[in-house]
Amino acid sequence: MKLYPLLFTPILKDYLWGGRNLAELGRALPPTGVIAESWDIAAHSDGDSMVRNGHYAGQTLSQLHATFGLDLIGTNCDWAQKRQKFPLLIKLLDARQRLSVQVHPNDDYAIAHEVNELGKTEMWVVLQAESGAQVQLGVTAGTTPQLFRQAVAKGMLEPHLHYIKVKAGDHLCVPAGSLHTIMGGLLIVEIQQNSNTTYRVYDWNRVGVDGKPRPLHVEKALQVINFEQVEPTLCSPKLIDEADGVSRYQLCQNDYFTTERVVMESGAVYHGNCNGDTLEIWGVIEGQVNINEVALTAVQFTLLPAALGKFTVNAPQKATLLRIYVA
Repeated sequence: MKLYPLLFTPILKDYLWGGRNLAELGRALPPTGVIAESWDIAAHSDGDSMVRNGHYAGQTLSQLHATFGLDLIGTNCDWAQKRQKFPLLIKLLDARQRLSVQVHPNDDYAIAHEVNELGKTEMWVVLQAESGAQVQLGVTAGTTPQLFRQAVAKGMLEPHLHYIKVKAGDHLCVPAGSLHTIMGGLLIVEIQQNSNTTYRVYDWNRVGVDGKPRPLHVEKALQVINFEQVEPTLCSPKLIDEADGVSRYQLCQNDYFTTERVVMESGAVYHGNCNGDTLEIWGVIEGQVNINEVALTAVQFTLLPAALGKFTVNAPQKATLLRIYVA
């Protein structure tokens, strides 16, 4: 069967810092309890998305990857294919409460210490933000590993944490090694390497659902934190193309993915081509579009296989999308 734009059933995660706001983004939540994350496109041992449309409905993304290999992910992802890894993971986050302060390793450290896990470079796109909402990214000036370790031991890490106020539409690039957390009152799209390795270094002295403090990973964290990431600022979008009612802005570009924001006026058409180099993931965050025969509304994602060939994005109304690929 010919490959086609793939839709998936989200996988919901009930971490303690979540809420009920993902229902506003079209996720079918259980009757009670909090939901923190919706894994919308994932092929990981902790969550494997199931196709919900077309001939391959009922198969997992991991099964499709095993069947199609580079035809699914593209030759630009040959590094991931050699490790039998799907390269990316797409999530929605409902941070009703603040997350733990954490850091993710890079590939080299993950390979050496985490049994074939990938590192985790990621980015955030803010969908909704309460007034005064902020994220924590990087460290304050003067922070050293020794001072940091002492502050963790005393349960007083706050003076070493750098905060950035955010609003809907903002984005941040979060390379592996970044000390970070998402504070409360935020709905976010997270685009990341296909990894679930997190080194929790500080949890605000709170306890988990069992009444006990959640485990910390201080020693590993201290080995991977980039202490030279001092008081970073918000990232700025870069206009890369504007024609025929379609405006494209580059948000983040790194070794693992490139993310664009694509704004389409009502009636605009975008013509693309998956020529085998890379998969493309398109997500609607405002409005509605049709990608070939697949209709997408906010907030939904589709995976375009690398061997798909030519495709068309039609916007019957004004729409804002995210486009993710591997350059």
